Amino acid sequence: MNTTFKKTVISALTLAMVLGGSTAAFADGKGKERDKAKNDDWKDRYEFRYDNKKDDDKKYAGKDINVNIKLSFDDLKGKDVEWAARYIASLASKRVFEGYEDGTFQPRKTISRIEAITAAVRLMGLRDQAESDAAKQANLNFKDADKIKKDYPWATGYVSVALQNDLFLETDDKVQPEKEADRLWATMLLVKALKLQDEAKAKMNAQLPFKDAKQIPAGAVGYVAVALERNLIDGYEDNTFRPYKPVTRAELAALLDRTGTQLPDRTSVKGTVNAAVSNNLLPVKLQNNTTVNVELDANAFIFRNGAKVAATELRAGDQVLIRTYNGKAIYVEVLNQTNDSEQRVDFTVTGTLNNYTLNSKGQLATISINQSVNGGVQSAVYGVSPELYISGDLSLLTAGRSLELRGKNQIVHTIIIR
Repeated sequence: MNTTFKKTVISALTLAMVLGGSTAAFADGKGKERDKAKNDDWKDRYEFRYDNKKDDDKKYAGKDINVNIKLSFDDLKGKDVEWAARYIASLASKRVFEGYEDGTFQPRKTISRIEAITAAVRLMGLRDQAESDAAKQANLNFKDADKIKKDYPWATGYVSVALQNDLFLETDDKVQPEKEADRLWATMLLVKALKLQDEAKAKMNAQLPFKDAKQIPAGAVGYVAVALERNLIDGYEDNTFRPYKPVTRAELAALLDRTGTQLPDRTSVKGTVNAAVSNNLLPVKLQNNTTVNVELDANAFIFRNGAKVAATELRAGDQVLIRTYNGKAIYVEVLNQTNDSEQRVDFTVTGTLNNYTLNSKGQLATISINQSVNGGVQSAVYGVSPELYISGDLSLLTAGRSLELRGKNQIVHTIIIR
């Protein structure tokens, strides 16, 4: 990639966040054509579109659709919502539950019933059916059908498909699209999405462990019991369930993703990492024993050991789930970490930024921090990896700012801005 670099703080750090800036599809050198053929074959067999149509369907090959997939959101900040980042990225990578057109996710906003129904239908793999002309023109036998068609015309098909798949109660005579989805209603919706109604009915006499269990209607007890057994939902630290508490978008993301792990997933492949990322390529041995080099998207969301990490954190032996778009991996989740003895991080230091230097490409070359030692201040200088990952607001990377540096062999590969 030919890019003009400006020697400014922002351009240098932005470049560093793109994992070295490589966009080569396949490694150059000996065996290039053989590797390319192997990777093309992998994409033919494993590249899934989010409407469950393969890329060899020319209708969906590029010009007829233009999907902008966003996995990270600037408003996902704060301990009360940051925990949901992985769930949100996972769902967005398969277009089940996405952000808004202005680029935000609004994690603290309560979710409406129509939004939750739409997400549940998509989670079940029924998006194509819900967005078909037949579904959009379906007759809805609800008292507020006219409101759905007038105010939520895009949702008509989703309501129709939800009705066909028993996501409504037999006694529901209204959709109530704008009503906030509470914890009990959302729990029942997702148990139905898993087709576990019969199991729920068999557990209607279950004794729930919550202090406020009496607030849960008798006809819903079985649904909560199933959701607990399936680890879809849990209670609060005070041992309450709070059935009528409205669900936020962040909370629904967690519920949806937990439910999705128990449904067939045609949007991903699984395999084992063979070696560290090189030239933006991740060598992976798939479950059919085929070994391929998976190109990582520059903004790929990589989740390992409970946090979003840089591609350099992936290690040989990691078992991963991968979702791709346009031939590149946009979401990688480490399902099981390798147990090898090599540690990615052999030092972690904290201090305040003293200064830094840039190399000829405008990337960070060294970084110096001040540390408090025995009542005094000492400066330490570290080299910086070309595959640097930075966590935090770049505009705050100024002298005196608190930092955490992580690295190996005295080379920093991760900077966390406090």
